[in-house]
Amino acid sequence: MASTDMNNEFAIRPPRQERTRQAWTRILDAGVAIIEEGGYEGFTIAAVCERAKVAPRAIYDRTTSKDALFLAVYEHGLSSIRADEEVFDRPEHWAGLDARTLVVEAVAEVAGIFERHAAFLRPIVLLSGAHPEVYRRGRSYTARTADRFTVVVLGARDQITHSDPESAVRLCFSTVFASLVLRIAYGPGFAAPAVDTEAFTLHLTQTAVRYLFGRE
Repeated sequence: MASTDMNNEFAIRPPRQERTRQAWTRILDAGVAIIEEGGYEGFTIAAVCERAKVAPRAIYDRTTSKDALFLAVYEHGLSSIRADEEVFDRPEHWAGLDARTLVVEAVAEVAGIFERHAAFLRPIVLLSGAHPEVYRRGRSYTARTADRFTVVVLGARDQITHSDPESAVRLCFSTVFASLVLRIAYGPGFAAPAVDTEAFTLHLTQTAVRYLFGRE
């Protein structure tokens, strides 16, 4: 959510009327589409205005900074990803799974989120190394994702073959996450022979299961 503290250089003045809220939603949706199609390089206030069919004042009433607008769009794009991740907060989704199936399903959920939101995540990942605020927010977001994943997978704590199960699960998540980031940012053939999404996810799940539980 965008900050409303106007001492913050990235703050957004929230719209108060229904008409302006609708226009602001169109602006955010347009911004996400522009990022997906052209990345940060294609993201300009003029391009957003044209796509959202609003006058520039609709944006300048909320902020005067392109970066503030971009970060508001970034948060809007992440909101749908966060909604997908709520599956990790639903105990009933994981209840009754044996240990290996629990890990397979948890890894597959993370991989599925990357796949469904690839068009948005690709330019964001590529930008994060050069944009300190995107990096900071991305790091915080990833930490929250890691926490959710860890809570779920530690449901199999008793069968994890490591002296420190929590550290093992967090390292497992880091490996899975890094593999998905490389694939989404640079393509399926960047660090390994290219395979389709289903095969890649299978490799990830097998890697996670063998690391946490050892070979059967």
